[in-house]
Amino acid sequence: MSESRQNLASKTQPLDIPLPIVQFSRAVYVAVLVTAFALQTPLLTTILLAIVAAGVLGGVQWNIINRAGRLLLQKRIKSRTAVPLEDVRLIRFNNLIVIGLLGAAQVAFWVAKTPVVGWVFVGFIVAACVAALSGYCVGCTLYYQFKLHKYKFLGEA
Repeated sequence: MSESRQNLASKTQPLDIPLPIVQFSRAVYVAVLVTAFALQTPLLTTILLAIVAAGVLGGVQWNIINRAGRLLLQKRIKSRTAVPLEDVRLIRFNNLIVIGLLGAAQVAFWVAKTPVVGWVFVGFIVAACVAALSGYCVGCTLYYQFKLHKYKFLGEA
């Protein structure tokens, strides 16, 4: 094993998530949310919120989208020698953003009775997921800025 690969392997956490599974999750979010919008069914966004929240609160083992991705992409993940990994902390941060936006959408749909506002929040998630699937992770940029400012103001990582 090369020295750089050993350094990379030593920096990963045991719960880091293979990139194909992360991309699968993003694609599922887009599919569910676009379907919800097309059918004008806010209940689908509520179900997705429950699924994502369960994964964040209960960990990877409670994330059914992650588990489905592992089953469907099992051969692809095992057949590659070096599958790129995403830091589980970054994924958790991104999922917290999704929970916040879906939560705001739920308030707009069910409490404020302003579905247009709810669909705008859903649109933010879809746009961010499509951008991430295209190669630019908005949540990653926000995470980096958060960590930078946290260090700058509090002096901790």
